[in-house]
Amino acid sequence: MRTAYSVRTVRAAERALMDRLPEGALMQRAAAGLAAACADVLRRRGRVYGSRVVLLVGSGDNGGDALYAGARLARRGAGVRAVLTAPGRAHAGGLAALLAAGGRIAEADGVAGSGRTAEGADAWGGHIDLVVDGITGIGGRGGLRPDAAGLVRVFASTGAPLIAVDLPSGVEADTGEVLGEAVRADVTVTFGTYKPGLLIDPAAERAGALHLVDIGLGPELPGVPELEVLQYADVAALLPVPGAESDKYRRGVVGVVAGSARYPGAAVLAVSGALRGGAGAVRYVGPGAGAVIARHPETLVHAGPPSKAGRVQAWVVGPGLGDGAEAAEAVRDVLAAEVAVLVDADGLRLLDAGAVRERTAPTVLTPHAGEAAALLGVPREEVEAGRLAAVRELAARYRATVLLKGSTTLIATDDPDTPVRVNPTGTSWLATAGSGDVLSGLTGSLLAAGLAPRDAASAGAHLHGLAARHASDGSPVAAQDVAESIPAAWRDVRA
Repeated sequence: MRTAYSVRTVRAAERALMDRLPEGALMQRAAAGLAAACADVLRRRGRVYGSRVVLLVGSGDNGGDALYAGARLARRGAGVRAVLTAPGRAHAGGLAALLAAGGRIAEADGVAGSGRTAEGADAWGGHIDLVVDGITGIGGRGGLRPDAAGLVRVFASTGAPLIAVDLPSGVEADTGEVLGEAVRADVTVTFGTYKPGLLIDPAAERAGALHLVDIGLGPELPGVPELEVLQYADVAALLPVPGAESDKYRRGVVGVVAGSARYPGAAVLAVSGALRGGAGAVRYVGPGAGAVIARHPETLVHAGPPSKAGRVQAWVVGPGLGDGAEAAEAVRDVLAAEVAVLVDADGLRLLDAGAVRERTAPTVLTPHAGEAAALLGVPREEVEAGRLAAVRELAARYRATVLLKGSTTLIATDDPDTPVRVNPTGTSWLATAGSGDVLSGLTGSLLAAGLAPRDAASAGAHLHGLAARHASDGSPVAAQDVAESIPAAWRDVRA
């Protein structure tokens, strides 16, 4: 499992570790890991010896890390030049080490506002093999200053790969927000632990490939992080496996209330996901029974209302319901049940917030950014820019587990001390009609099979994203393709 910790927690852990180490030892560990990662990139482009490296150096410890790493590269024969964004405030020890190793220093000299290129870019006619971003660190706030942003644009235009030190300068370490101009890295070398901003869009999209350097911080970090990212072994441990005495009812029955005359496909897709999600049987309630049975004859169908359909261990309600009186009544009926309920799509528009908060059985809400914005009463752009804050606020406001879908899918509970989970799987091809219906059915089935809401949402999102990768393999994908690839994803995780 990957974990991420807040800036405050990381700072405290670093102080505790530095108290036990010789002065400067922690920075040297970080610089060694950074230099090794830089060398790997340079070797893939040719070799370290004779390569040309530019360091963009700010006034903080990230600049010191970059300078010491540059000194290591210079000792291996690389030509290293440090461009200082804050002359007179750069790390003194790092500067001395770079100069002693044969590196050179250049000042940015107000390049951003002048329209001139920086001395470092002029000196080699734009031929640069690697750029290292050490402008700001995890304490940076509010995006890059104009002069630093201009400097980044100059060196980004060379086409050289860019490695960010700890996190891309200009992004918010704790939230994943990008509140101004920020570096777009090909690789981010981070130290000790992941930071939330490296895992949550829009900042995560700017981080590129992540490389974690162990600097010995682990024993100083608390047991409960801010974020968790489940990996295969974690998901495999959650997935239900029937025993020798299992039958379809003991494995759990999930009820699906979805579809309408206008959107019968939503019913088929939600049931498709549910049938592949680990429960023993699926009950369908709604006007799409004919379409559902035609596609999935094993489904148990009922005309409704849901409360009269028979026993279930969990309900999924909302995909394709529409907004009529019958749809609203179906949502009310399901929310009155004393079993776990997952609400998606049209169900989110029709639910009564008070009824959700008063439920004693678990509730899972699965909005995308637009639906989350409507539930919170804020613009969609606010949700997309601050996904972590949005999912936490939704979970607290509705006293529910919330799966916020999107380029970064987040899962939060209403307990502020429980880590938010980030789903690492998926593909941009998953942005297709009906894919959310499949996710709802899959997650609801895991609920019915006995998983806790947070685990069901996490495992469902993981399998759903992995299934999309299987189905797509780099090409466009339809929602039914994703549903049909769930077994392959399940096998991958279990293997």
